[in-house]
Parts: sequence; structure tokens; C-alpha cells
Amino acid sequence: MFAYIYIDESGDLGDRGSKHLVLAALVVEDYKVLDRIIKNMRRNKFKKELRGAHEIKANKSSDSVIRYMLEKVNELKNARVFYMVLEKKKLFSEYLRNDKNKLYNFIAGKLAKNLPMDKGSISIRVDKSKGRQMLQEDFNAYFMKNLKRIDSRITIEHSYSHAWSGLQFADILAWSCFQKFEHGDSGYIDIIKIEQEVYQVW
Repeated sequence: MFAYIYIDESGDLGDRGSKHLVLAALVVEDYKVLDRIIKNMRRNKFKKELRGAHEIKANKSSDSVIRYMLEKVNELKNARVFYMVLEKKKLFSEYLRNDKNKLYNFIAGKLAKNLPMDKGSISIRVDKSKGRQMLQEDFNAYFMKNLKRIDSRITIEHSYSHAWSGLQFADILAWSCFQKFEHGDSGYIDIIKIEQEVYQVW
């Protein structure tokens, strides 16, 4: 058995930005299905809208594109979605507040503790927000330490989202959950009918 996990975030880590930060993880058994959905969107239903788009991102997409992708998530076989939500005003650690990379790793570690670590190989792909190799290695070490399972069959890669359909879906999912907590709009996350779990950082 092989599982693919795609992780992206919505919101920001700054004190003066959003009130929340959301990390979303999409777990699928077959990443090629995601590729086919995106390819079909570009060739057919949303050909005109997506013609000039390097990638699909929620904050640059129409309501129709977002809703369509969420509906497609419901068609994925054995897929699951996990969210980790930070309400920044409840973060009292000055150490984390003053180091955005440590804070991101801390939240991601909380997510890692709740991810399903079934038997078999697992490929984890994270949106490449950390440009420096050292920061990526720090993230990987901390994330691996918090997983329920540590062995050589688990890999973590940092990739640009335009090259991976799974990361584009993770962006849509993170944004949808963010709308609920940041703006009180659950209309998007309620579209999702597959198993999804929301955890909050305390």
C-alpha cells in the first residue's frame, strides 16, 4: 500500500496579519487521479479561466473553480482531509511568536501527530515555502519526530505547487477551512463529504 500526503497552509504567521493560520493535509492513495482532474479542468470546463494561470490557487480562482475542486475531492477513493488550526491570539509563547519558522514547524508537528500512519510507504509533499535547505531540514526532522511512525518508507519532499496537483488541492482545502474560522463562512468546507478532521492548536 502507498499513500500520498499533500500539505499547504492558508493565513499567515505575522502578528498583524490574519487571526488564524490553517494547515491542511490531503491524504490519497492515487495522485494520478488529481493530475487528471486538473488536466481536464484546463482542457475543458475551465479552459478559458485557467489559460493564463500557472497554477490553481484559491485566492486567485473563481467561486466556480473552488467549488468544482471541492466536489471532485468527494469522488476520491479512500481520501481523507486533516486540518490544524491556530488562533494566533491564544499563542502565548514569545519564543514561537518571534520565530516564524519555529512556529510553522510547531503547528506542522501538531498536524503530524494526527496524521494516519498506515502500513506501507508514505510520500509527504509540502508546499515549498521554505527556500533555504537548512530550514527544510529542520522542518523534516521536527515533522518526522512527531509522526506516529518513523521508518525509511516515509519520505518528505518540498515542492513548488504548480508542479503538483495534490498541493493545489491542499491549497483549496486549507483556504476553505480558513474561511470558516477567519470569516465564519463554512459554505466551502461543508461541501466536503469525505472524512475530514479539524484540530486546533492550544
